[in-house]
Amino acid sequence: MTVREILRMGDPRLLRVADKVEAFDTPELHALIADMFETMHAANGAGLAAPQIGVNLQLVIFGFAKNERYPDAPPVPETVLINPVLTPLSEDMEEGFEGCLSVPGLRGSVPRYTKLRYEGYDQYGNAIRRDAEGFHARVVQHEVDHLLGILYPMRIRDFSRFGFTEVMFPHLDPKADD
Repeated sequence: MTVREILRMGDPRLLRVADKVEAFDTPELHALIADMFETMHAANGAGLAAPQIGVNLQLVIFGFAKNERYPDAPPVPETVLINPVLTPLSEDMEEGFEGCLSVPGLRGSVPRYTKLRYEGYDQYGNAIRRDAEGFHARVVQHEVDHLLGILYPMRIRDFSRFGFTEVMFPHLDPKADD
């Protein structure tokens, strides 16, 4: 396993629409997923999309029992999600602060669906279908946006609610947000 470099906002590779994964249960796919988990954990992330490490595939990982970047967030099940499809289960949306490993040191308030269904595949090609709400739904939407070339600042409606983590959230460790 290798900790990979996380691309930062401004890198044009983060703006591409990712390609579908065609081959499942391969040594290459398993190695990529292991590297992604190693990278996510090293950066204290809640999730990571393959494009964030320069791999243009529809693959995201997410999940944690506890996360120091989001200390009040409930646990999210550790998940590998490939070729995802999201379906809102309600028109209700909620503003909430997000950060991103590709946008270090900043947070912004982003509207997201409060309930959704996500479908796709795990690394073995097994179908996944799960309903999520709250922070779990937010994390999934954030990660899947990366597969569409969308970074969370592109979704911010009120830029008075966007700024440096250390200024807006002084109780959080600023080093944990880099």
